[in-house]
Amino acid sequence: MQKTLAIFAAIVALAASPAFAGGYEAPEPEPVVAVPAPLPLTPDWTGFYGGAELGTANVDLNGPGGNDDGAIGGLTLGYDYDFGSWVVGGALDFDFSDIDIAPGVSTDNIFRAKLRGGYKIGRGLLYATGGYANIDTDGLGDDDGYFIGAGYEHLVTDNISVGLEALYHKVDNFNGTARDFDATTVQLRAIYRF
Repeated sequence: MQKTLAIFAAIVALAASPAFAGGYEAPEPEPVVAVPAPLPLTPDWTGFYGGAELGTANVDLNGPGGNDDGAIGGLTLGYDYDFGSWVVGGALDFDFSDIDIAPGVSTDNIFRAKLRGGYKIGRGLLYATGGYANIDTDGLGDDDGYFIGAGYEHLVTDNISVGLEALYHKVDNFNGTARDFDATTVQLRAIYRF
């Protein structure tokens, strides 16, 4: 019986020896990897758009009685291309007005061929613009000039945006006269993107 107990003790000792000798190691917990939240994507401004604009204009035709304010509004059609943080594009605007600027002279409409470039701010676009302007009057005919300005447009949905745009127009020696034409417009814009 002592021999049986000695053999049993030897078997137990041999079986347990790897556990006591460091053969078993508790598994290490896997490290926790923090995944950063994805950056919000800015919308893509690439594509054609059309819309309407409405606001006010201050028109000045140097000379006697040549300054007045009034309503202006019209249509716009354009195309933008999105380069990531920057957007460039072009547009055609046609605005109607009836602003008396001198005896027998009123502003009828303004046509613009514009370029614009801007920086995206979230769902908005802050931009500068400029280009060709044709001013048509009742009383002095029409003439060509230029305009410069700036604006901000905000995407309410992926297809609809609203904005505010301020433009300064200039025509020197309007239609061969010695009178210079200046106009400043500020308009709210509602745009649908195709």
